[in-house]
Amino acid sequence: MIKEFREFIMRGNLIDLAVAFVMGVAFKEVVTAFTGRIVSPLIGLIFGIPDLTGVWVFGEIDEATGLPEGSVGAFLEASLDFVIIGFVMFLVVKAYNRAQAAFEQEDEEAAPEEPSEDIVLLREIRDSLNK
Repeated sequence: MIKEFREFIMRGNLIDLAVAFVMGVAFKEVVTAFTGRIVSPLIGLIFGIPDLTGVWVFGEIDEATGLPEGSVGAFLEASLDFVIIGFVMFLVVKAYNRAQAAFEQEDEEAAPEEPSEDIVLLREIRDSLNK
C-alpha cells in the first residue's frame, strides 16, 4: 500500500498539479495587490472616494476589524480580481494550445510517411524477381 501511494505521489501529473496550484495562489496575491493597491485607488480618485471597498456599505461595523458587515465595493473588487485572473488564464491556455499545435505539426512533418499499398506490393515483386 505504501509503495502504491509513493507511485501515485510521484506521477508527473500530480506534481504538475501541485506546482500549478502554488503558482495560482501566488498569482492571485499579485492580482489582489494590483486591484487593491493600484486599480481601486485610481477608481477612487476618479469618483472622489478612498477605494472601492467603501462604496455602497451596509450593516453594522465589526468592532474587531473596523469594517462593515457588507460592501458592494468589496464585491466589485473581488469580481475585478476574478476577471483579471480569468483573462490571464485564457491567454495562458491559448498560448499552450498554439505551442501544442506547433509541436504536433513538427512531429507530423518529422515522421516518415508510410509507402502506399501499391509501392509495398511492387517492392515485394521486385524482391521476388531478384531472388
